[in-house]
Amino acid sequence: MSFFWYDWAGYLGVALVLLAFFLLQERKLQGSGLVYQLMNVLGAIGVMLSLGFGNFNLAAFIMQVAWLLIGSYGIVRGVQRRRKARELP
Repeated sequence: MSFFWYDWAGYLGVALVLLAFFLLQERKLQGSGLVYQLMNVLGAIGVMLSLGFGNFNLAAFIMQVAWLLIGSYGIVRGVQRRRKARELP
């Protein structure tokens, strides 16, 4: 069995998403924090690369697109909140 770069991207993506969730449960990360959101977004991208270049699975791909969009939304909302907090006296 040989592994290609996209297989490794998928494994790394899964590891990032699972590690992010574990660290959230351990209260080492905040759900609205940038590190948590980036781990989820990068993890979703890794899995999407694996699905796009390897064995495609539509259901898994749709889930990763949703994960990517939600994580991106979280990043944008976090940036907006931090800007508002800086503007307050």
